[in-house]
Formats: sequence, C-alpha cells, structure tokens
Amino acid sequence: MANQPDYFHRDAVQAFAAVPFSDKGGYKANGHQFSPEGLPLCAAGWPVPLQFTYTDRTVSIVAHERGKYVCPLCFPKRTRKGCSVRHKSWKKHGCTATMPTSVGARLRYTLDRESQAYKDIYRQRSAVERINSQAFALGIERPHLRNGSAIANLNTLIYTLINLRLLHRLRHPENEC
Repeated sequence: MANQPDYFHRDAVQAFAAVPFSDKGGYKANGHQFSPEGLPLCAAGWPVPLQFTYTDRTVSIVAHERGKYVCPLCFPKRTRKGCSVRHKSWKKHGCTATMPTSVGARLRYTLDRESQAYKDIYRQRSAVERINSQAFALGIERPHLRNGSAIANLNTLIYTLINLRLLHRLRHPENEC
C-alpha cells in the first residue's frame, strides 16, 4: 500500500481525492507549482533541486519522507547570477522549500479546490462524514451486543433513525439551527 498515491496518479486519470488543504507549515493551497519532472518551482519559475531527504516523524501521525529543496542558483554550486525576483533570502542561501516527496503530496498541492468537480465530490465526502459522525454518536462503532444478528438489527435501527432525522430536517427546515 506504500505506492497507493502513485497508483491513483498513474492509473486513475479521472479520479482524485477530495482532500481539504491543511496549511500546516505555512504552505498555501495551490501555492506550489511544479515542473514536468515533479520539482517545485521557485518564485522566479526555476525548478528547485532536491538537496536531501529525511524521514519526518514529527509533522503528522504517519512517518513519511520529506525533502529539502533549495535554490537552483545556490545548489549544487552557487552561481554569480543573481535572483531575478530578488528573493528576500538570496544573500544567505536563496529560496528553500521543505515538503513531502511523494507523488500523492504533489497531487494534494496541485489539486484545483475551486473547480466544480472538487466541490461536488467534497460535498459528498463531508455528507458521508456527517452520517458517520451521527452513527458513532449513536453507538454503532462499539455495540454492547454479543450476537451478530443483534448487532445487524441495531445498525439497521441506527441508520433508520439517521434517515428519519434527515427526513424531518427536509420537511421542517424552519427548525434548523
């Protein structure tokens, strides 16, 4: 399963995950552009080379590979040419970016979250999450029953209750919070 994002990128051309953007680390949604080779582009439009990679166990629950990308005018050898956009850290070491190296991460950065397709899929995803949240609150995750058919009956009742709540909200919209 380690190559799952690669699978979706390669084989499922029309598919995408409706992943909300997390601005951890100061990144902006759709803020990174990438070269055809998959390297991030700096503000001047240059592909930024990868200096090194490391396994990060601090940013998220799952350890993953991250890479430090550095200014192409400073790495592997500093050039005499100055930065065309006069990057604020040009005198020190030029522009840098630290980000996950996987194809899936690149897809999350480049996902068009303003498209209608994304909004439709995200609306479906969030509806499913709301239903799952209601089911969890009603005790579907850890039933206190021992018999499989009793658990199945309880789950049926819980989902019937969720559907009745939806029907009630549709018929009486004035009662919405």
